Amino acid sequence: MDKHKAFKTALHEKDGIDQPESVSRTAIEHVTQLRKKQPSADELVARILKGDKTALSRAITLVESTNPAHLEKANDVIAQCLPHADKSVRIGITGVPGVGKSTFIEAFGKHLTSLGRKVAVLAVDPSSSLSHGSILGDKTRMEELVKDANAYIRPSASGETLGGVARKTREAIILCEACGFDTIVIETVGVGQSETAVHSMVDFFLLLQIAGAGDELQGIKRGIMEMADLIVINKADGDNIKSARLAKTEFNRALHLFPAKSSGWQPTVTTCSAISHEGIAEVWQTINKYFELVKGNEFFGLRRSEQNSYWLTETINEQLLGRFYHDPAIAGLLEQSKKAVQDNAVSPFAAAKVLLEKYFRL
Repeated sequence: MDKHKAFKTALHEKDGIDQPESVSRTAIEHVTQLRKKQPSADELVARILKGDKTALSRAITLVESTNPAHLEKANDVIAQCLPHADKSVRIGITGVPGVGKSTFIEAFGKHLTSLGRKVAVLAVDPSSSLSHGSILGDKTRMEELVKDANAYIRPSASGETLGGVARKTREAIILCEACGFDTIVIETVGVGQSETAVHSMVDFFLLLQIAGAGDELQGIKRGIMEMADLIVINKADGDNIKSARLAKTEFNRALHLFPAKSSGWQPTVTTCSAISHEGIAEVWQTINKYFELVKGNEFFGLRRSEQNSYWLTETINEQLLGRFYHDPAIAGLLEQSKKAVQDNAVSPFAAAKVLLEKYFRL
């Protein structure tokens, strides 16, 4: 008999205890059933008017949906919320990537909630032009503000919208106002494109900038400078304080070269540190001075009326485009026209004329 075969080693595995499942199947089924049960438009509105953030998130998701079946329900929710909206101040915040928008908004938002205000942040994240995906990481970056009971953060993908404003941001503002938020902050992508979209839906336009990044006046386009009601030089702390003060002086000189605003407001420049919260209170004080002025001279109401008119035409344009591209009769002809244009068999203008004529004959 082989001595090695007869020897029984102590290094052998014994039968253990089966590990329990990490997630309860009962809980999974319960959550699945809740998600399948979609509340009606009336139920959503009733909960939104009571300040229910979950219902607010559901309604915004419904509004942002590209599913045609959701359009009617979304419109119903918006229509019912509209009489309860228009009772907030809307602040747009933009700036080049790396300027510290998320950090500033968190510090700014915490300051406002400490004053008893209810703050909704509609943060627009850039979408990939290749995968069309978006990180939507603002809730992670604003980890303190997201836990605040008087704050709500909603990240949305920018999609293909110019200037980084989500297609349905306008409707999201209405829903947030109906939910009781009195201060709406819209954070844009800030990639140097036209910011006309966000400017057309806010009452106050704040431009964040940093010092020490080269020629300060080359750091931002004139068009955005002209739209800004306040320029804030962020990261004015540590060794950067001196350069921030210098940038403030240069921007102040530049602002005086621009035409006077129809609001009667003279834009100003200030510095702050979102990390240490230095200058955050002063930013809010400046914004309050602006609102005192424009509400006193009736520019505030006039501006809101102009915005409503602008968004009427934008909505018409959007729905016309949507119906055109989703029309079954156009879809096949569109692909044929693309192929013909690529092969230089027909000009893009002639192909477009044929497509539009067919669409309007339908």
